[in-house]
Amino acid sequence: MTAEFIVNHLWQSSCVGLLASLLAFMLRGNSPKVRYWVWLSASLKFLVPWVLLVNLGSLVPWPDHRAASVATSTLPDTLVQIAEPFSPSRYAAVQTQAQTHWGVTALTFLWAAGFIVIAFTRCRSWYGVRAMLRAGTPVKLPIAVPVFVTPGAQEPGVVGFLKPVLVLPALLLERLNPKQLDALLAHELSHVRRRDNFFAALHMVVEAVFWFHPLVWWIGSRMLEERELACDEEVLRLGCEPTDYARGILTVCEHYSEAPLACVSGVTGADIKKRLRAILAGRIAHELNVGKKAVLAAIGLATLAAPIVIGILNAPAMQGQSSAPTPKFEVATVKRCVERRAPGIDSSPGKATVNCTTVANLIDMAYHRYANGQFNPPWPAMLEGGPAWIRTDAYQIVAKAEDDHASREMMFGPMTQALLEDRFKLKLHRETTEVPVYALTVAKGDSKLREHQEQRCTVFDPTKPVDPTRSQLTLAPDQKPPCKGISLSRDGQSITLTAEGVSIDQLYMLGGIAVDRPVINKTGITGNFSFRLEFTPDEPIRAAQQAREGGTPPGPNDPIGGPSIFTALEQQLGLKLEATKGPAERLVVDSVERPSEN
Repeated sequence: MTAEFIVNHLWQSSCVGLLASLLAFMLRGNSPKVRYWVWLSASLKFLVPWVLLVNLGSLVPWPDHRAASVATSTLPDTLVQIAEPFSPSRYAAVQTQAQTHWGVTALTFLWAAGFIVIAFTRCRSWYGVRAMLRAGTPVKLPIAVPVFVTPGAQEPGVVGFLKPVLVLPALLLERLNPKQLDALLAHELSHVRRRDNFFAALHMVVEAVFWFHPLVWWIGSRMLEERELACDEEVLRLGCEPTDYARGILTVCEHYSEAPLACVSGVTGADIKKRLRAILAGRIAHELNVGKKAVLAAIGLATLAAPIVIGILNAPAMQGQSSAPTPKFEVATVKRCVERRAPGIDSSPGKATVNCTTVANLIDMAYHRYANGQFNPPWPAMLEGGPAWIRTDAYQIVAKAEDDHASREMMFGPMTQALLEDRFKLKLHRETTEVPVYALTVAKGDSKLREHQEQRCTVFDPTKPVDPTRSQLTLAPDQKPPCKGISLSRDGQSITLTAEGVSIDQLYMLGGIAVDRPVINKTGITGNFSFRLEFTPDEPIRAAQQAREGGTPPGPNDPIGGPSIFTALEQQLGLKLEATKGPAERLVVDSVERPSEN
């Protein structure tokens, strides 16, 4: 249960409560039993999140005759292979301990304390009632409910909602005349017929869970008042004399003045003066006419049906995702790379090849870069958990799809996910957390970026679908060759990044290649650019690279052979990196095993 879910549920339930107050005001001239049901509906809404009704609607069968298709797109090989020689350190470098949200923890403990106090108070009250019943004496009265006369009862009342029992104070029978007693018994039997104890118990659950919400307590007070007025009205409908009934209530109040128990439906609840005035007036409110009944029915139906309809309308997409079988490779060979080779990925129609890539990089590729069978916009993703070998051992994978027209995105996304889960027994989950990041901003002055010349090549657009039957290397007669994207080369400790027709968003890859944090574009610069960036990674990245190659990690005073990434960005592109914090997706490995090679 997330904070967003709780906040949404609270404001939705609050809106229903305010709607109930408006309806109750409009129905003030009608029977109180109608207003009671309005307030009860508002109370029950706190127990039924609308998201459950939305999910219920999504289960409704929905005919979908659309052809199943996945928008695919092509990506130049240089753009998707650039990070492989340098990226393994990225996963270890950006790992961070999950932050403790003390505010949320404090609020949770505060809610739990309030819940325990209220639940304890209700339970203690109930145990008091049970002790009172054990001390009572059963008596026979001409009614359909068992009756107990107890010395400790505060007033006449009905106890229990499954098997209700009427409780009478020991001396009450001596102080009331037969007509007064009949009127009070009629009041209590009205509580039994209306199942008031059962609905009161439901609202007590709402009060215990949402004790911090003032609207919940107000709804409870309105329910109590309207239910007592409704029972008073029912007594008058049965023909009891108003003066006898009023005198009976006054007699109970005179001799039993203590506050009634919350779990007992008695005769002295709500505003006694208001009730006595209504009883002595002898007025019985008008029943709802046909028009008001129709309006109330329409409002109730709309409140209940709206989230279900939303779920039904969203069902096609949800069912389309869940009903379609997970695509898998027809044949796949997995071998561990004994000799270190240049990592990378390659594809041809219906065939995918992964050259000496770590499982960590495979997870990033399948669950982030090509998740859902499409190329996703650049965004920092971290990998946490799992044994150390998933970041050091490299594997070569050659796989063939059943469909020769399977797209590159589908093969390196969902189909690679299925391969990892089948051959590597991979299990993971996603989290979003706040981590240290670098914000890419514009340095003082202005950026030195040069806009890409459109006539030279075709800029890759990941949102534009292409013909899956056409090889990405085959160009239409009027199509310009694709831009090269980003390529990397290394000379010693220095790295040269060459970009052609890319957006600034693509510089997210500096996280793990140049710096040990994710990089987020905050420049506000749009468009496509071509540029060249020569830099040396910061010390943690260089140390990780040296360790992988078996060399000695560099010290802080060792020469780095070129401008640092911070200096290079400012001098060559007019940009800078600022340390800050930001949200980042985290892929957490729950379990993984070494594959059986074949």
